[in-house]
Amino acid sequence: MVVRSVTDAAFKKYGKVVEGIDCSDLLKVLSGKPMPADSVVYVASDKDLEATKGAKEFEKNFYGGLPIQIGYCNGNNKLLNAVEYHRCSEVNIALYDSILLIGDQRDIEDDFTYDTSKIEAFKVPAGVAVELYATTLHYAPCTGEGNGFRVIVILPRGTNADFTARPEGTPEDKLLMAENKWLIAHKDGGQDPKAFIGLKGVNVSI
Repeated sequence: MVVRSVTDAAFKKYGKVVEGIDCSDLLKVLSGKPMPADSVVYVASDKDLEATKGAKEFEKNFYGGLPIQIGYCNGNNKLLNAVEYHRCSEVNIALYDSILLIGDQRDIEDDFTYDTSKIEAFKVPAGVAVELYATTLHYAPCTGEGNGFRVIVILPRGTNADFTARPEGTPEDKLLMAENKWLIAHKDGGQDPKAFIGLKGVNVSI
């Protein structure tokens, strides 16, 4: 698979590089967070990250005052496994070179299946922050160069929290796995048994 940079013009339909916010204190805190050697850990809200100056700047400037949560996704991964989307943009900030496997929500079929041959790969260079638009399908980052990845994840507060009651009523509800989290899984992706299996094709690997 061809891996392009998030600075490439092909990334423009998926998101953009975030400029003007100093992420150095966020990345310093991230460097001390756990990184599994052979799996992935995701923490939606981390109080140490949220106490930084950078966190306040993202809430005030990037999200326009909307309450946010700042967590991390760390570990080692080479597979797509699933795609998810939110009703909002997500910010990722990479401590090391990392790779995002992403697609376009508008390519989801009417039956909520998605062809994995449409997935594209983009490298997020170390220290760079990127916005992923609400229409961008994504999941856990993949390891770039070296061993493992550490990526900060910023979202509106409450995203990915457990449901108090799972909604029912619209066809799309079968994709909901948590608050503001719609997910389509691959049959070989090792997902929750309740996840909707809708990825067609190979489980993309870097």
